[in-house]
Amino acid sequence: MLNLSNQRVLNNVKGMGLTALERVDLPDGQKLFRRWIVALAIIGIIMMFLPWVQNFRAKGTVTALDPAFRPQTVHATIPGRIEEWRVFEGDTVSFGDTIARLSEIKPEYLDPEIVPRTAEMRQAKSNSAGGYLEKVAALDEQIRNFRREQQNKLELARNKLAQSKLKVNTLQADLAQQEVQVSIAEYQRRRSDTLVTEGLKPLTDLEAKRLKEQEANAKYVKIANELDQARTDVEQAQIEINNVGPTYQGKIAKAMSDRASALTSYYNSVGDVAKLQIQESNYSIRQGYNYILAPQDGIVAKVLTPGIGETVKEGDAVVSILPSQFTAAVEIFVEPFNLPLVRQGQQVRFLFDGWPAVFFSGWPGLSYGTFVGEVVAVDNIIDSKGRYRVLVGPSDDGRDWPAALRPGSGAEGVALLETVPVWYELWRQLNAFPPDYYQDAGESEEVKTKAPKTRVVK
Repeated sequence: MLNLSNQRVLNNVKGMGLTALERVDLPDGQKLFRRWIVALAIIGIIMMFLPWVQNFRAKGTVTALDPAFRPQTVHATIPGRIEEWRVFEGDTVSFGDTIARLSEIKPEYLDPEIVPRTAEMRQAKSNSAGGYLEKVAALDEQIRNFRREQQNKLELARNKLAQSKLKVNTLQADLAQQEVQVSIAEYQRRRSDTLVTEGLKPLTDLEAKRLKEQEANAKYVKIANELDQARTDVEQAQIEINNVGPTYQGKIAKAMSDRASALTSYYNSVGDVAKLQIQESNYSIRQGYNYILAPQDGIVAKVLTPGIGETVKEGDAVVSILPSQFTAAVEIFVEPFNLPLVRQGQQVRFLFDGWPAVFFSGWPGLSYGTFVGEVVAVDNIIDSKGRYRVLVGPSDDGRDWPAALRPGSGAEGVALLETVPVWYELWRQLNAFPPDYYQDAGESEEVKTKAPKTRVVK
């Protein structure tokens, strides 16, 4: 029907009482479909108001919680040539087990008797130091002898001075007495001369008096000369006293100089002995480095420098070891968008590669096979891929992590946050809003600079 006429018949259909449409029955399939649609719509509306746990996911890898028990490489401490291997890949080693043996390649360490010969040099130098010490003791004794001799010489010179002064006093008295004798002899000669002139005494008596006068004068001169000599001896004794100090001080100073030189040589020898001791110890320790030892209990994962006769440099990696016992942890990498939702002590659910698990993001209560972890540390430095590393260790709240976990295996962490209605979560996802986070009521408003707390539903 083209409806080309201006008169509309359909406008009066309703008033014509036509009931064919009402009397036509719909098929059962269409009724069932309509009921399903209505039921699904009602269920969908109800589900919109069901609780939904917000979360975010982050990929990571298994590692060791303690850095000392993470997979490591064993390095050569000294340069050398590999002479022998004591282990194979996959072998279990204990702390201190020999992994490989090296030989020296540097000329200064090639002598196999370098340690005992260095010990002989040290002993010889030590004996030399002992000789210098004995010389110092001998010089100390010499200095003490010089001081005693100086004191004795000084006492002797003082005694000589006292004797010389006494002799001067004696000679002065003798000279005075002799002077009287000379005067008496001269007077007697004059009297004899007068008496002989008058003829009262013989000439022989005059000659005797003259002889006696000459003897008195001679004795006077002798005593005067002895007095001068005694005075000279006094001066000499005083000069000797004055010379005793400088003479022996010079000897003592020379002995002390020799003592200081001997002490200097002794200390130099002691320093050389200490250097040789250090050198001997270094040689002995270096010979121990010819053996590459296992730093801890573990399994040899890979030999990085295979072969015999290969030369390695100082610090070159030789083998890699996986520690046999370690506490597993997971390092996950979080986008900056979700980093404010991560805090230390927060719990995270994990799905490990190789362990079956069923996980429903919004309904963690329906999940099975997940493991609980606790955030241990959060890096403050972004990596080259624009993510932050978060280290998560095992938690005491959940079941034990699998003992067969090995570093490097994959893991996926799920951090559960706020519980919201499903319609709210859909609205947030459509608008690309971040998940909600909250703070406990007991927390004060002062903690605003820290990352907000998040809730984890087990």
